[in-house]
Amino acid sequence: MLTSIRPDRDAVALAVSGLLGGLLLWRLGLHTQGGHPFSPPWATLVPLTVMASAELLRREAPRTALAVGTLALVADQFTRGSLATVLMFTDVMYAAVLYGPPAAARRLPVATLLVTVASTIGFLAWFQKPEALLIGLVIGLVSFIPALTGVSVRSHRTAADAARLAAAQTARLAEMDRTQAVAAERARMARELHDMVAGHLSAVAIHSTAALSIDDPETSRGALKVIRENSVEGLAEMRRLIGLLREGGEDGAPVAAPTLAALDALIEQTNANGASGGLVCVLEDRRAPDAGALPTPVELAAYRIVQESLTNALKHAAPGPVVVRLGRSGELLTVEVTSAVGSRTGPTAPGSGAGLVGMRERAALLGGTFGAGAEPGGGGAKIWRVRAQLPVREKETRE
Repeated sequence: MLTSIRPDRDAVALAVSGLLGGLLLWRLGLHTQGGHPFSPPWATLVPLTVMASAELLRREAPRTALAVGTLALVADQFTRGSLATVLMFTDVMYAAVLYGPPAAARRLPVATLLVTVASTIGFLAWFQKPEALLIGLVIGLVSFIPALTGVSVRSHRTAADAARLAAAQTARLAEMDRTQAVAAERARMARELHDMVAGHLSAVAIHSTAALSIDDPETSRGALKVIRENSVEGLAEMRRLIGLLREGGEDGAPVAAPTLAALDALIEQTNANGASGGLVCVLEDRRAPDAGALPTPVELAAYRIVQESLTNALKHAAPGPVVVRLGRSGELLTVEVTSAVGSRTGPTAPGSGAGLVGMRERAALLGGTFGAGAEPGGGGAKIWRVRAQLPVREKETRE
């Protein structure tokens, strides 16, 4: 297994520098202890070489390096000793805690502390001199202090990795929030564009078809008048939308947002556009005069729901009344638009299917409810009813 291990540059540098330093100390005759009667002078180089080899394994196989280094340190005690061998062992101990498994990082500091305390007590009892405490101090400096340093560095690295991971997760969440915010803003602008322009373009399409299909100068002149009016108003709405895109508004509300007070003008315009199709639009405002003002988001949503309902009636409703009803009960604003269901003569305009989706989204954003569909009406006829209930409390509209 060891043959497949490739030591890194730091390990090679430490091993080579430790070996060369030990050879220099040995050549100068500098040793950590006196001569041993059965140890030749060159014996000091054996533990030194083994310890240098252990340094090569400090990162790739830290536990093996520690085991080999411990044996080399013990063997060094039976020679004249080398300071380079002792210093390399401290690095091997440090690397075993720093790069070893978590279990080794927990156990080695405790084990080295116990060895230091036991050795100190043992040598003190053996020599019975205060100088024996120095031996325990040296053992602690060689084993316990490097292990403790390794624990400290490992803890800091773990904390740094956790901080980097948290920062990366925060960045990903921020990107997700930004993407969702962009998608929500695009959906909001799509609703605004559809609601502001669809009605005018539908009127233009219907009356231009009438002007082309009916060979009557007076009819064509009236259709062209309606087309011009809706074109001008559509351009005005587009300019307002461009201003919204450039400047924005406070609390997410569009600039100069229309209110329910403008429904009279909207119904008048619908009557002008739908006169050729037999549509008669009326407004029934059943709210109490002292009901109080509505929050801006509620006013805008209610207006857009009525506007889109009238646009759909202009495109699809059968000749007959189109009734817009407004009511308020407690903290709920009720918006209802009914129109006749059936076949119609004259030109129509195709629908995109986005109108009902946009109205449902507007009601859902305010925490309200929305429904639309055909229902039985008076005299066996069917009517198309659009009904939305919007909460008017400011707290709910902001959520």
